[in-house]
Amino acid sequence: MEKALTELKNNECGIIATIQGGRGVTDRLNALGIIPGKKVTNISSSPFHGPVTIQVDRTKIAIGYGMAEKIIVLAE
Repeated sequence: MEKALTELKNNECGIIATIQGGRGVTDRLNALGIIPGKKVTNISSSPFHGPVTIQVDRTKIAIGYGMAEKIIVLAE
């Protein structure tokens, strides 16, 4: 089932299916290692559309809510 990264609950995992953004967003996320096919875990989400902390491989990354909404994952 595909859903936005922001829809994952805390400590829920998924596989990145696509990134629905322009070239700037895609390039920025690729530079952080956030690419389709990678397993991602939602570590924490701040209320009221605050930053989302995720783990990709063994790296924890905080990204903005708007950017996280553009990451579509296949929930496990």
